Amino acid sequence: QVHLVESGGGSVQSGGSLRLSCVVTGYTNKAFCMGWFRQSPGKEREGIAGLDSTGSIVYADAVKGRFTISRDNAKNTLYLQMNTLKPEDTAMYYCGIVFPCLGAWTIVYGTKVDHWGQGTQVTVSE
Repeated sequence: QVHLVESGGGSVQSGGSLRLSCVVTGYTNKAFCMGWFRQSPGKEREGIAGLDSTGSIVYADAVKGRFTISRDNAKNTLYLQMNTLKPEDTAMYYCGIVFPCLGAWTIVYGTKVDHWGQGTQVTVSE
């Protein structure tokens, strides 16, 4: 059974940083994509950073230059380093796996996610 468990969320002031982690267990497929998504109250869930099996990375414009997605295959963990956080980054953050995956761009531009984590809350105050 596949499990994704996020951690690392919290409350920070504007300009601060957080690093989210997503530990994946029970997943053995190759050629998949992983990504980070977020959802604010009243808004749809959006993909903000995607990474595919070739190492290609795509970011949404809203986080480009501030967030960095990475993966440690030895630890089966996906990360999201978030710097220069803004109040508008406040949301529940989720990691997800997409398979099969056409490329990292699908995370940001819309795709069906096959496995979700439970989410971790990020709150950024002024």
